[in-house]
Order: sequence, then structure tokens, then C-alpha cells
Amino acid sequence: DVQLQASGGGLVQSGGSLRLSCAASGLAFVGYTIGWFRQAPGKEREGVSIISLPDTNTYYADSVKGRFTIFTDVAKKTVYLQMNSLKPEDTAVYFCACTLGGPSFRLELYDYWGQGTQVTVSS
Repeated sequence: DVQLQASGGGLVQSGGSLRLSCAASGLAFVGYTIGWFRQAPGKEREGVSIISLPDTNTYYADSVKGRFTIFTDVAKKTVYLQMNSLKPEDTAVYFCACTLGGPSFRLELYDYWGQGTQVTVSS
């Protein structure tokens, strides 16, 4: 079975940093597109960042460009999201997901989802 395990969330002050991890199992990994999404209370889930494998092209939502970096360790089948200069509006549950389709922020295209990890940024 395909499983995605997201971790690394926590409580951080505004301006701080966190690194999220998404460990994948039960899939070949290379050939997939892996995305990070987030959902704040009362809001719809939205795309944050995407990495396509194996070319490792990356994509970012405008709201996180220049602050977040997505990268991967293929040997560990893990995708990371380095989040710097965090803002209170980054507070959300962060999910990772994967698809065999091309890079897209469309949620319905993603076949497998992790359980989510809470990120809280205090002002």
C-alpha cells in the first residue's frame, strides 16, 4: 500500500523556520509528482509547493515564493519543505500528496494523501 507520512510541524514564532518531511513507502517514488498542501481553519485546502520526479522541477504558490523551498532525498523516498520567514497566515495543517500525473495544484489529481502535520505560527 502507498503511504505518505508527514512530520515536522510545530509551534514557531513569526519569522522562524520549520522543516516538514514527507516519507513515502509502497511506491516507486521516481516518476511521481509530490505536492505539499495546507488547510487553515475555515478555509479550503490549497497548494503550497510541488516537486516533480525525476527532473526535480519545483513549483510554488505565490504566497510562499522566496520563503519556502521543496527538495527531495530520492534514496530516502522523502520530500522536504523548508519553511523560512514564517508568518501567522502560514498557520495550517500541512499535507503531502502524490500523483503520477504532471505538476498541478489541483487537489483532485492527487491519488494518495498523508495524514497532515500542524504548523502554528504565533505573532
